[in-house]
Amino acid sequence: MNYYITTSIPYLNGDPHIGFGLELLQADILARYARQQGHDVIFSTGTDEHGSKIADKAAELNMTPKQLVDEKSQAFRDLGGLINASNNRFIRTTDPGHEQRAALIWKALEPHIYKKQYSGLYCRGCEAFVSEKIAKENNNTCPNHQKQYELVEEENYFFKLSAFNEQIKKAIESNEFSILPVTKRNEILFVINEGLEDISISRPATSVTWGIPVPGDDTQVMYVWFEALMNYITVLGYPEHDDFKKYWPASVQVIGKDIIRFHGAIWPGMLLALGLELPKVLYVHGFIDVEGQKISKSLGNVIHPKEIIDKYNVDTFRYFFARHISSQTDGEFAWQKLHDSYNSELANELGNTVQRTAAMITQYQDGVIGDTPAAGHDSGAYHEALRECKFDRALDEVWLQIRGLNQYIDETKPWQIKKQGDDEHLKEVLAYQVSCLLQIASLLEPFLPGTAQKIQEVFASGLVVPLEHPLFPRMKE
Repeated sequence: MNYYITTSIPYLNGDPHIGFGLELLQADILARYARQQGHDVIFSTGTDEHGSKIADKAAELNMTPKQLVDEKSQAFRDLGGLINASNNRFIRTTDPGHEQRAALIWKALEPHIYKKQYSGLYCRGCEAFVSEKIAKENNNTCPNHQKQYELVEEENYFFKLSAFNEQIKKAIESNEFSILPVTKRNEILFVINEGLEDISISRPATSVTWGIPVPGDDTQVMYVWFEALMNYITVLGYPEHDDFKKYWPASVQVIGKDIIRFHGAIWPGMLLALGLELPKVLYVHGFIDVEGQKISKSLGNVIHPKEIIDKYNVDTFRYFFARHISSQTDGEFAWQKLHDSYNSELANELGNTVQRTAAMITQYQDGVIGDTPAAGHDSGAYHEALRECKFDRALDEVWLQIRGLNQYIDETKPWQIKKQGDDEHLKEVLAYQVSCLLQIASLLEPFLPGTAQKIQEVFASGLVVPLEHPLFPRMKE
C-alpha cells in the first residue's frame, strides 16, 4: 500500500528551531511506522522561498534573494539529517519544477479565479491579508508580530473559495478529510460555519518582486501562501507523473496550529477546484514554550535541536519531544525536565534493563540466549495511539512494557535461580526477558531508530553481542 506524508514547508525568514524540529520528528515517526507496516512511503518536507520578506532581507544583507534562500534552505535540509529524519523528498519552491507546475495549477484553477480591485487589512510580517472580523478580534494588531494591520488597496486575482464552503464542511464532518486533534477540527469547522470568503491569491509585481509570475499576466505575482500550498502535489509531479497518480491523496499532512486555516480551508478548496481528492488526515500540533515562555528571538530563548543533540544524543531529542511534548496541545521544553527524563527513563529504566539482561546471559550462560518465546504483550493501544497521532500516548504504552519487564526481573530474581541451580528455569526466564526487549525494540523503532537497532544487535542473533558503551550513560547535573 502506498503512503504519502508531508510536513508544512517552513518560510525562510528565520532559522530552524525546536518548533519545526518537533513537526519533522512527528512526520518521521509516522513515516517509519508506515514502512514498518509494509507500506511504500514517500515522506516530503522542504522550504517556502518566495515573497517580499525574502527580497527585503536579501537586500538588507547585500545578497540576491536566491543566494539567501540557498543558504537558509540548506539549514533546514541539515536539520533533517541532524534528527535522523527519513524523508525521501525535499522540495524548494524555487525549484524550476515547482515553479513550472505551479503555473500549470494556476491555469487549471482559472475557471475559479477572477480579478478585482481590493482594499483589505494586511500584515507584512505574515505576508497575509486578514478579514475585518479577525482584525477586530486582535484589536487591529497582528498577534504574531505585534504590529498594526495596514490598509492596502490594489488590484488582485481572487480564488472563489466561498463556492466550496459546503463541500469542505461535509468532508470534515464525514471524516473523509479528518482533522486531528478534535479541538482543531472544531476550530476549523467554526470558521467554515461562519462562511468562507473568496481570497486574494496574487500581489502586484510592483509590490512583490520575488515570486512566481501569474501565467499570462506578468504584472501580477502569485501570492506566496497560495503558491506554497501547491508544493504537496508539485513534489509528486502533478499532473502527469506516476508518483502523483500512485501516492495522492496524502495519507497524513503534519502542520502547526498557526497555519490551520490555510490547510484546513484554502488547501481543500484548491484541491476540490482541481477535481482532486482531499488528504486523508490533517494533523495539527501545538506550539512549544521554553522554560515557560513563548519562543522569541527578542527573549533569546530560541533553541536549535543541535544544542540538545550535542549535549545528549539524537534519540534523546527524539524521545523527549515525542513523549514529553503533548501531541494534542501546546507543550513546554525545560532543560531540567529533559535531564531528569534522560536519567530516570532512558538511562535507568530502558538502558539499565538492556544492560542487566545482557550481563546475566553473558555471566550465567556464556552469552547463549537460546529459543525466545513470543513476548505476547498486547500492543493494541500503541497502534491505536499512532493512528490518532498521539505520539506521547504511544510511548507511554512502550514504557508500561519496560517498567513491567523491570518488575518481572525484580520479582523472578534470576540471580537467585542461578544460586538454586535450576538452569532450565533460568534459561526460560532470561529468554523471556530477551523476547520482551526485542518486542520493545520493535515498538521503539519509529521513535528511537538508533536505540532500537542497538537492542536488536545485542540480542537478535541468539548470542549476546555486548554493547561497547551503555545505551544511555547517566548524566551529571
